[in-house]
Amino acid sequence: MKVLANTLRPGHAIEHDGKKYVVVKYELILPGKGNAFIAVDMRDAISGVKTNERFRTQETVEKLMTSEKTCTMLFAEGDQINLMDSETFDQFAVSIDMAGDAGVFLTDGMEVTVETVDDVPVGVRLPQHVTLEITEADAVVKGQTASSSYKPAVLENGVKTLVPPHIAAGTRVVINTADATYVERAKD
Repeated sequence: MKVLANTLRPGHAIEHDGKKYVVVKYELILPGKGNAFIAVDMRDAISGVKTNERFRTQETVEKLMTSEKTCTMLFAEGDQINLMDSETFDQFAVSIDMAGDAGVFLTDGMEVTVETVDDVPVGVRLPQHVTLEITEADAVVKGQTASSSYKPAVLENGVKTLVPPHIAAGTRVVINTADATYVERAKD
């Protein structure tokens, strides 16, 4: 289906120059002189090679229809993750890059959504939130709790995030996988 280039967003699958790509990054550029254009970073769905392309805002591109299936992550091996289809129990491996920046939150046994185009995986989408334990957190500075300030902390998977001052090491917290931000203290 043809769509305007300015409607593309990260995660969309498109066909360009006879190849299937997945949009990784999208940026609208408004130069001081001349027409606006869209700079798109995209990854080849088959080979995984990243490329960038510029489209005029009113240019049309072929958007591919994707289907989704629920899979379970079995284990990671190098830069590959091994998944199992929850319905057919077929196992397959994909590049960890398909999960984007959220790939650092992948854990064994996690339920993920795999997007496919013609039965070829083009993307892995994680749950919106994950629950992890804080391994390191800075000490609270007296008087700092009066304002809405945050302190740096390290999660059990090594990712750094900002948490409220009352969160200490050993506390389980809910983290947004899209941008690695603190959501709330875990209720378990």
